[in-house]
Amino acid sequence: MRITFLGTGTSMGVPVAGGFGREEGTGDPRDERYRTSAWIQTEKTSLLIDIGPEFRLQTLRSGLRRIDLILITHEHNDHVGGLDDLRPFNYVQQHSIPVYTTQTCKESIMHRFNYMFDPHKTPGSVNVDIHVPEKTFTFQDCEITPLTVYHGSLKVYGFRINDLTYITDANMIPDESKEIIKGSKVLVLNALRWSPNHPTHFTIPEAVKIAENLDVPQTYLIHMSSYVNHEETNQKLPDNIQLAYDQLYVDID
Repeated sequence: MRITFLGTGTSMGVPVAGGFGREEGTGDPRDERYRTSAWIQTEKTSLLIDIGPEFRLQTLRSGLRRIDLILITHEHNDHVGGLDDLRPFNYVQQHSIPVYTTQTCKESIMHRFNYMFDPHKTPGSVNVDIHVPEKTFTFQDCEITPLTVYHGSLKVYGFRINDLTYITDANMIPDESKEIIKGSKVLVLNALRWSPNHPTHFTIPEAVKIAENLDVPQTYLIHMSSYVNHEETNQKLPDNIQLAYDQLYVDID
């Protein structure tokens, strides 16, 4: 299995619109971050986790040309804003694409993108079938378990996919979800910034502590703000806990 990080940035992206945020760029391309998303490839399956505003650009630079399944963590715009760009995938693949997400996210998508679901839907608009899983399910060669985590008060899904666990936009992981994570070979976990504490996101020190307690062999941190310098941060982190960056890919045996 391979994970390709299509984006590793916050809801505003990095750099931030208008040039706000970090005043000067570092010149390191790893410090330029599209909104957080990931592409998982196995022998039989090509699946996407989240589909944000840069989805079109992410497909072009990564070579993503087929989507069998989409997992969406929650309804915030940086995780669903690219749904309309699924149209060419529908045209080429000639079928609807299954989407698995939370109940509140399903309701939000059907409201915000109502033209996709209306009985008299706009011709040529996206075709997706939305499901709300509550327990482990199998899709082709992937065993997928939705993990309940919390983004402030909002219930968000993380996902364990075979030996990979992926969690973004969270600041609390219940004990029952931690038990499901244990045994993963790779953990992907959000880490917004160094400090101070944030009401809806893990900071880097908090994410490191969680990763160490879960004892997963390798952890990659995502969803970093413009104030997180890739090179400086990685030098401060353990070798088995590192920042991910856009276009990084990791093979999981």
